[in-house]
Amino acid sequence: MSSSFRTPPLHPSGEVDLVALLQSVCQQKKLIICITAVAAFVAAAYAFMATPEYQVSSVLRPAAINELDALNRSEVYKLPPGEALIKVGAALESYDTRLSFFRANQQLFKNFERPGRTLEQSFEEFNRNSINLILPDPKKADSLSAYIKLEMNYPKGVDGVGILNSFVTYAIDSERQQIAADLDVIVKNRLNELSGKWAAARSNYVIDKEAKIASLREGDTLKRNQLQDELKALRAQLKTLRQDRIAQLNEAINIARSLGIKKPSTPSSLGDADRSGANSVMKTEINNQQVPLYFMGVDALEAERSALSQRKSDDFTEGRIAQISKELQLLQNNRQIEVLNLREKEDLFLNGVEPIRAEIARLGNLNIDMSRLKLVSIDRQALEPLRPVKPRKAMILIGGLVIGVMLGVLAAMILHFIRLNGRSPSSVLAIPEQANRKSHSRLSNRSEELAR
Repeated sequence: MSSSFRTPPLHPSGEVDLVALLQSVCQQKKLIICITAVAAFVAAAYAFMATPEYQVSSVLRPAAINELDALNRSEVYKLPPGEALIKVGAALESYDTRLSFFRANQQLFKNFERPGRTLEQSFEEFNRNSINLILPDPKKADSLSAYIKLEMNYPKGVDGVGILNSFVTYAIDSERQQIAADLDVIVKNRLNELSGKWAAARSNYVIDKEAKIASLREGDTLKRNQLQDELKALRAQLKTLRQDRIAQLNEAINIARSLGIKKPSTPSSLGDADRSGANSVMKTEINNQQVPLYFMGVDALEAERSALSQRKSDDFTEGRIAQISKELQLLQNNRQIEVLNLREKEDLFLNGVEPIRAEIARLGNLNIDMSRLKLVSIDRQALEPLRPVKPRKAMILIGGLVIGVMLGVLAAMILHFIRLNGRSPSSVLAIPEQANRKSHSRLSNRSEELAR
């Protein structure tokens, strides 16, 4: 099987004749110009007929410290400006946030909808090709502060400025609502925790009060029982003393009768009674010894015995009994227990709850206007672009001209080689025969020179 491809004719030296090739290419200027014109026309047609694509961008920077001061001073939710910027950036990059914005603003995305596609599929094309989040390169120090840049490419007929600005506002509002919800949950959890501590303090107070009341009642019962025991012992003692006194009186009465002492007397007067005499003499007796009881006389002793026998109670004879009765009367009602039971605002008597009460009051009066909370500073909003970023007409035209020239030159070179390969067989074969003859003549001349 013979091949249709022919090697280009070579110079006698084995190289392509560049001069002839350049001359052939220059002779085909019309062909090169035509091909270049066609390529330029195609490039121009694409440049002017392609749908223009525009690009808008928005730049966000950290908010001022005073914008988040109210939230940070609440001591409930800490949010430095840098973290707020990161949260907003995460919301801008979130697939869920973008899909929610797409669903909530479908009128802005009519040009992205295609027949036969679901809403999610249309959003996927928009999300993949249209919006890009750009963060500063940490290796480069070209920015004095952190920032987040959001770029959007969109075709002509789409309100790209409205979409990007609305999306930035939507993401900030969404993150603000999330922070407000987090703050509300944190405050509620803190209040529940403080309420638990308050309930524990109240429970401890109730237990302490009941324990104190029980302790007071127990003390009263113990003291009452002790006083009653003491009273009973005193009465028994007094009764015993009275009975002992009656026994002493009985014995003294018997002695007094036997001695004939009817009236109170003294030992000296008893001795003088046996003496007789008319003179009346008054004597005074000084004696440091106790006079026996029977000298009181039978009448006095019987009178005392009769009184003691008829006595029904000895309480009046002992002052301690009256004091015990007083103390028992006081123990009938414990005023401290009554005061404890009559307390109305018992929360005022709780111990160690002042910080809890103050914290509950502070959290209850916590009023942060989250609608005016500025999470980030919009350093630059999206503005209407002055010109499209695609297609780049000048670059396309220049590229078309360059490609046209290259294609034209290539076509001229191909025609040149085709013409060379298109010669008669004799002329084509004559070239190598002439080359062989010249080489033989050179070899013969060389051999002659060597022979000489």
